[in-house]
Amino acid sequence: MPDLLLELRSEEIPARMQRKAAGDLKKLLTDGLVEAGLTYEAAREYWTPRRLALDIRGLTARSKDINEEIKGPSTKAPEQAVQGFLRKAGLASIADAHVHSDPKKGDFYVAHIARPGRPAEQIIAELVPGIIRNFPWPKSMRWGPASAKPGSLRWVRPLQSILCTFGPETEEPVVVDFEIDGIRSGNVTYGHRFHAPGAITVRRFDDYVAKLEAAKVVLDADRRKEIILADARNLAFASGLDLVEDEGLLEEVSGLVEWPVVLMGEFEQDFLTIPAEVIRLTIRANQKCFVTRPHGAGEDLSNRFILTANIEAKDGGKEIAHGNGKVVRARLSDALYFWKTDQGDLPDLDQLQASAEKFGLDLNKPLDQRMARLDHLGVTFHAKLGTQGERVERIKRLAEELAPVVVRAISPLEGGMAGRPEGVASAGATRSGLSKKEEVGAPREPTPSVAFGDISPSRGEIPALARRAAVLAKADLTTEVVGEFPELQGAMGRKYALLQGEHPSVAAAIEEHYKPQGPSDHVPTDPVSVAVALADKLDTLVGFWAIDEKPTGSKDPYALRRAALGVVRILVENGVRLPLQRQFLNALFGLTFNGGNRFSVVWRADDGGDFTTGVGSADDLISEQAGSLSSEVRGIELPDHSAAEIIADLLAFFHDRLKVYLRDQGARHDLIDAVLAAGSRPISPLEGEMSAKPTEGGAVPPASHSVAPPSALPGISPSRGEIGQSSNDDLLRIVRRVEALGSFLDTEDGKNLLAGTKRAANIVAAEEKKGTAIASSVEPALFRENAEKTLFAAVNQAERQAGEAIQNEDFSAAMLALSVLREPVDSFFEKVLVNDEDQAVRANRLALLARIRAATDRVADFSKIAG
Repeated sequence: MPDLLLELRSEEIPARMQRKAAGDLKKLLTDGLVEAGLTYEAAREYWTPRRLALDIRGLTARSKDINEEIKGPSTKAPEQAVQGFLRKAGLASIADAHVHSDPKKGDFYVAHIARPGRPAEQIIAELVPGIIRNFPWPKSMRWGPASAKPGSLRWVRPLQSILCTFGPETEEPVVVDFEIDGIRSGNVTYGHRFHAPGAITVRRFDDYVAKLEAAKVVLDADRRKEIILADARNLAFASGLDLVEDEGLLEEVSGLVEWPVVLMGEFEQDFLTIPAEVIRLTIRANQKCFVTRPHGAGEDLSNRFILTANIEAKDGGKEIAHGNGKVVRARLSDALYFWKTDQGDLPDLDQLQASAEKFGLDLNKPLDQRMARLDHLGVTFHAKLGTQGERVERIKRLAEELAPVVVRAISPLEGGMAGRPEGVASAGATRSGLSKKEEVGAPREPTPSVAFGDISPSRGEIPALARRAAVLAKADLTTEVVGEFPELQGAMGRKYALLQGEHPSVAAAIEEHYKPQGPSDHVPTDPVSVAVALADKLDTLVGFWAIDEKPTGSKDPYALRRAALGVVRILVENGVRLPLQRQFLNALFGLTFNGGNRFSVVWRADDGGDFTTGVGSADDLISEQAGSLSSEVRGIELPDHSAAEIIADLLAFFHDRLKVYLRDQGARHDLIDAVLAAGSRPISPLEGEMSAKPTEGGAVPPASHSVAPPSALPGISPSRGEIGQSSNDDLLRIVRRVEALGSFLDTEDGKNLLAGTKRAANIVAAEEKKGTAIASSVEPALFRENAEKTLFAAVNQAERQAGEAIQNEDFSAAMLALSVLREPVDSFFEKVLVNDEDQAVRANRLALLARIRAATDRVADFSKIAG
């Protein structure tokens, strides 16, 4: 069968666009050919800096003849329907249609369409120009005299020639002839710009590749990558060095050359005093070169670098390497200046005193100076959320509050630091990311933290360390190195912190609080890093939810999905129990007057009106009198949402992210939904007192002796200044329940109990819907069958034992306790008629079934589970 070869040759295509452009060309052309009635056996795309190529094998020479019937309306149909039929069928007149009869429907029109097949060359000649004109380049340009005309051709760089041949292996292929903006297709291409600039006539793909190779062009991008990597490794090895491999740089460099020639350059040893990350980024970003390190030297670099040229120079590349070395030295000189400047005093120290006092900074330390400057300059984080300085104040407060919670989970022993080396899974790690012991609720075994080595601060020190780390977390944003290389934020902060004598935990947290930055990134395990990372992400999420800047569809400009997934991973993979709704409330309080300086609250007055003021505590935000947030004093419009609504919506967003995380770990979606549905039922409110609404002057009157109105936030109940939580705002608890439920349902008892429980729940739900009376409690005196008594005793036992197990966070034991219901439930349905004629007996039996539903709902809503 014939093969098709297509090449679009142009000026240099940006490396970042090449791979996708070649894939787009393949998809557009193959889809178009199939739509036109052709088939093919295989297709593969190729690309170099100056060309996109496509090799399609086994393409049919001609499309098939098409004979089809298009059924139309009745012969009695109105004119409008008839005209629509004619347009659909492509008929000029109804006289061209045929009339068919049906015994039931009567006479109706039918169009008999006959479309003869077309040669593949004709289809290709029509298809390719349209693809070129409408090609989806991220950026494109017009060029030459024709660019002044409307509708002129656009391409990523000036298009120079088109090669298009078609034919079988046994015959001479033909040129598929077409023209676009003065460029006519042919069978001619050109080799390397400098080594072989002359014209090359080709027939089909095999000799096309061979002739390009002879003309110093390696067509296959993956082969160019292999050549570069192998030659770079060998060249480094010959000098006693190891290549620092970089897949992203390798991909880019392979898109910059058609004939890769690997060379080695060097710079002065003095530049090695610059941090390795800075050297590597300087050379990578500016010269697209690889760095090397002495063999077995760990993270230390050598003063040699690997570059890839696009020509074979007569002098063996000495001048090319020398020229690149000159540029690298100039760039490293700049980097050395930035590095040294960042360790010196700022020239405006006298203006930073107020900011230093606000954050407790020591202006004798360079990093403290940079934090003071960040606050002093009023660098904006977001127009509605204030400055970076205000944000650091909020993160500092949150981190200090979170630290005791985190350290209790990660470092259960006084003076002991838990955690594991970064990026290393705990022993016995399971697919869900939890260790086997964590799956059944056992405590974590503390291991040394990578941030400390043998230094292990006591639990009492960690809140203060978290506070300090939060204050310095954003300080490196004003450093010279981060200004030049933004991707080094955090990493440079850590280095500068260590240089000025900060505790290793503080230094580690400055870098790690940005993590994890993706599903494959490692999760911080040091308690201080965890506290600051959580505080940073929670402040971001709560802030953007408060101003209604939430992700929509595919748009997430502030990476809020990534932040939420980061919180999920930090909590679950470190085994941290954290009531999220309380933390959302604390973060929101940090944005309001008295708590912060961004928003106030609209309060409902006793006379039915409302007034705006600040709040005295976080709990006031969810009192029944609290209305929506306001920012009138700043002239900022906010959505009409109360704190309770914001928190509830954000918790739902976290549940969505948790579902994504668990599904990626292999969990069943129906089990996740079942656990979340059960946990969404709020815990009963505790009796107690809550502070009343603030007065107009902003003061908070003393609490009355009457019980306060219930919280406006579902699942949380103010009591003595504290907030309880729904079981659904503890993500680790949800994960453990899902794991326990999955294990239980894999057993025979689990499968049978699921069937019986769903039957009981369905009966109760149906009777509730009909308004049938159901007793408020089960009365044993109304039992008539032994199966009722047995089930009642089993339910009591299961409720008691499951409740104790849940209280102890042993969800596997809770499932085991529920398994005793299997036989009594089966026996009950075999021997007992629920809808007894006696209304009292029926209500009592329905109440017993409701008890079964309530008992299983302690762990999961079985009605959500498939099967």
